[in-house]
Amino acid sequence: MDIEKAGSRREEEEPIVQKPKLDKGKGKAHVFAPPMNYSRIMEKHKQEKVNMAGWKRGVAIFDFVLRLIAAITAMAAAAKMATTEETLPFFTQFLQFSADYTDLPTLSSFVIVNSIVGGYLTLSLPFSIVCIIRPLAVPPRLFLILCDTAMMGLTMMAASASAAIVYLAHNGNSSSNWLPVCQQFGDFCQGTSGAVVASFIAAALLMFLVVLSAFALKRST
Repeated sequence: MDIEKAGSRREEEEPIVQKPKLDKGKGKAHVFAPPMNYSRIMEKHKQEKVNMAGWKRGVAIFDFVLRLIAAITAMAAAAKMATTEETLPFFTQFLQFSADYTDLPTLSSFVIVNSIVGGYLTLSLPFSIVCIIRPLAVPPRLFLILCDTAMMGLTMMAASASAAIVYLAHNGNSSSNWLPVCQQFGDFCQGTSGAVVASFIAAALLMFLVVLSAFALKRST
């Protein structure tokens, strides 16, 4: 009797552990049902994903508009520099005074670089459209930010070098006896100055596109 009472007490003290039931002949345990709030969690996650896709689509649309403006600006800068020339009304039998962008290698490089950047920005518009259609896609956004960074560096380099030449044309340099030529070639200097300003605007837009893409990628991770 004492042994039976001790056994019953031990059974009462030990916690009851429910073992999973096994299907006879199959050896598989029953799958437990998901928690009651599982559907609520999944619905909340889906709603957050929809919200993220919504604002990313807005960023992609803004990216497309800025990219289009930057492409027009870069091509306008190249066209303005390439078509700017001036010939003075007086000349001699053997000499004629004229100014053209081909007279300076820096301005020639300016036209080439801005033409390349304008062509790239035009060709990148389909990738921007892909980001609008699939706002959560990372590869096209990553491709754009890498190429935009390279093109921003090229544009800034060409614009800065040309700005130095235009500055010398306006003010000259007394140390090297470089006289300001804009007193004679006023229209040429005005056209080149406008082209340089347009190139700096394109570089600033590219910089903003890089920041915008980086922000979108950071929110994706």
